[in-house]
Amino acid sequence: MPAQWCRVFPGLPEEVAHARHFVASLLSDRGPVEDAVLVVSELATNAVRHTRSGSADGRFFVVVCLGDDLVRIEVVDQGGDRVPHLCHATDREEGGHGLRLIAAFAKNWGYTIRPGGRSVWAELVRVSA
Repeated sequence: MPAQWCRVFPGLPEEVAHARHFVASLLSDRGPVEDAVLVVSELATNAVRHTRSGSADGRFFVVVCLGDDLVRIEVVDQGGDRVPHLCHATDREEGGHGLRLIAAFAKNWGYTIRPGGRSVWAELVRVSA
């Protein structure tokens, strides 16, 4: 059975740094820390910027699952008007490339619509020492 941790964060931009620290502290000596920190940073930033999690009294959850071969980083937000999607490389919008970055090095990623929100996740390979 994989180990699992969950923590709730207020939907404020400065809380993204706290989410990064949470993940880094859990994965120290256990997994791909730098990649996991990048993943949670992108997903938490998206939750705060693009969903109701970033509104007054909003919040987001970070879930870390540690299996034998994979680390799954999941951010559960309060939903929004758009679904998570990869931006085209030719898009000239500021930002919008975080999921493309995650897709480039994660083994797998995706999202699940839930009542009152959604979950966006990425799976990273754990390299044995």
